[in-house]
Amino acid sequence: MIKIPGLVVILGSPNDDSGELSEMGKGRVSKGLEEYLAKRNLGWKLLLTGGFGEHFNMTDHPNAYYAKQILLENNVSAVDIVEFAESSDTVDDALKARPIVDKYSVDSLIVVSSDFHLNRVKFIFGEVFPDKNIAFSASPYLDNVGTEQQAILLNHEKKELESLINFRRSHLVGVDLDSWKLPDSDSLTQSKI
Repeated sequence: MIKIPGLVVILGSPNDDSGELSEMGKGRVSKGLEEYLAKRNLGWKLLLTGGFGEHFNMTDHPNAYYAKQILLENNVSAVDIVEFAESSDTVDDALKARPIVDKYSVDSLIVVSSDFHLNRVKFIFGEVFPDKNIAFSASPYLDNVGTEQQAILLNHEKKELESLINFRRSHLVGVDLDSWKLPDSDSLTQSKI
């Protein structure tokens, strides 16, 4: 099997009934393309997540397919996109990406998502990939929506992350989770490998 040194993992997002990615999704693909172009000469490839679900994709193709079309239109070679992780949510993104990462003996990941989503992504991918070098890259989105939508998104993320942390605490005795703080709007950062 071919060893790939690193993968840029672009997380899925909603698309409409014709397969058009949401602005959120287009932003993630754009940021992922930027990360890929910076690493392409080092042998890095792309892994796209996103399958089907009532809340984000009801078409005949997985959500990742639509992201791939945008990448192909931007002159990314199809051979630089590994198989899809056809996931239904963020936890599923990481769980379905894991066997693909293992298949190619990948050492490093750059996980791309929207700015408001990144704290939860860091927690989940940190749990599923504790043995990998992981960087996270934020696609700007919050500044593109109104304050009411910002509050809805941040509140949802806070509740989801809190639920994940509480689940982790209740199921694993002796694991130190004190370093995982609930996010506030100023804690959204971008890191690079």
